[in-house]
Amino acid sequence: MAINAQEISALIKQQIENFKPNFDVTETGVVTYIGDGIARAHGLENAMSGELLIFENGSYGMAQNLESTDVGIIILGDFTDIREGDTIRRTGKIMEVPVGESLIGRVVDPLGRPVDGLGEIHTDKTRPVEAPAPGVMQRKSVSEPLQTGLKAIDALVPIGRGQRELIIGDRQTGKTTIAIDTILNQKGQDMICIYVAIGQKESTVRTQVETLTSVRCLGLHNRCDSFCFNHLHCSS
Repeated sequence: MAINAQEISALIKQQIENFKPNFDVTETGVVTYIGDGIARAHGLENAMSGELLIFENGSYGMAQNLESTDVGIIILGDFTDIREGDTIRRTGKIMEVPVGESLIGRVVDPLGRPVDGLGEIHTDKTRPVEAPAPGVMQRKSVSEPLQTGLKAIDALVPIGRGQRELIIGDRQTGKTTIAIDTILNQKGQDMICIYVAIGQKESTVRTQVETLTSVRCLGLHNRCDSFCFNHLHCSS
């Protein structure tokens, strides 16, 4: 059988032109410190502030402090299985969370994943966690009062809708009670309330969710014994 050099050359050329390399280049680093929901990693030279990172055990983290040699990371998942020396890799994506009306009445973790056992949250809208705040001219003026239901507050230090107000006090002085009572007082007022619980016990979070079952609740939470970002959002 005669070998046609031109046909072989054309076939090789065609194979080269149609060749598509099948590989994925990912920048990885090594965990150098782990503790209390915080980690440090070496080797992520190109990490971006607020970037979503993935640990070897599948947990997620968010790049927070970008230093010359290391990256400070907030762990957004179970850190009990993360060890020094584990691999961590970049995703190339700034951390985003799902948003939309479908989240109203739900309890979710810091990544927007439901933890209330009510099924998946269906929304195609997302927003970055870290984003510039709207300018002063873009914000509506505080012109409508917000009734907390607590006569002492409403009479002495009335709060306006859209206003920032600090509740400060020692432990066990009723700060959470004031916030919960204010949320409950908004039922039927066409008001969306978001409650964030940080560093609270799972039992406390469960009690708060049960208290708010009479209104539509959105929750973003995780246990204080799980990691440092423990949030609960509730909306009515």
